Amino acid sequence: MRAAATGPVTTPELAPLGVRWQGVSVVLGGRPVVDGVDLEVGAGTWLSLVGPNGAGKTSLVRALAGTVRHQGVVSIGARDAAALPARQRGRSVAVVPQHPVVPTGMSVFDYVLLGRAPHQGLRFAASLQDRRRGYAVLQRLDLDTLCDRRVDDLSGGERQRVVLARALAQDTPVLVLDEPTAFLDVGHQLEVLELIAELRSERALTVITTLHDLSVAGQFADQVAVMADGRVVAAGPAAQVLTPELIGRHWRVKVTVAVDEHGGVTVTTLRRRTSSAGRTGGSGGSER
Repeated sequence: MRAAATGPVTTPELAPLGVRWQGVSVVLGGRPVVDGVDLEVGAGTWLSLVGPNGAGKTSLVRALAGTVRHQGVVSIGARDAAALPARQRGRSVAVVPQHPVVPTGMSVFDYVLLGRAPHQGLRFAASLQDRRRGYAVLQRLDLDTLCDRRVDDLSGGERQRVVLARALAQDTPVLVLDEPTAFLDVGHQLEVLELIAELRSERALTVITTLHDLSVAGQFADQVAVMADGRVVAAGPAAQVLTPELIGRHWRVKVTVAVDEHGGVTVTTLRRRTSSAGRTGGSGGSER
């Protein structure tokens, strides 16, 4: 079956789309987890949402994906996302969740083909073009040798790339990744993020990530938005947003922040040292 998937196939030309949240609120279990957020992501931009646990990052991207009820308006391009039919929304936004559900026993190739569902007819049957597109994505991510492997038998790094392949097979102009480096070691984290950066450049993708690692956000994203208690408390270029003062206020840690010649930001957390008398020692100095 896979032999039929080979053959020339081109990457679709996608018009870049921006994303906008206007007065968006989300209530879960009777508690507001997103509170009146106004935030805009320019077409072709990489935005990283950062913030302490429970800040509302995942709920905000779920409002964009349409998987949680919300108040306010979420726009994809010039259109209200709520007015888009499910299939058209699926052709606009692809989501890589933090905890993807992988059907037991499904092969890598069949799992990636699930990403083609928004492009299929009423029978949801994969066409030859769908199969070629899925195989082309697997080749681009160096996963074509794993086509017949079961997804649940893969290593963490391999599985993360396969989940990304499924999202890329949707051929959407907006790619959303909720903690894409969770559970990966440092080497695989860098591999996945650099791959996302390459694909973003190749396809003019709008990329939205939620991240815990401030240095990762500061090195890869064009824009960083800091969330706390369901609100956006700061947004802009990483070098302007990720300051020792702001990080100390919302994460309650002391850090040093270094900015490289490309505007990339590295955040180093300083260990809390306590003297034998129980007093905190050491300096909390910052490089800026």
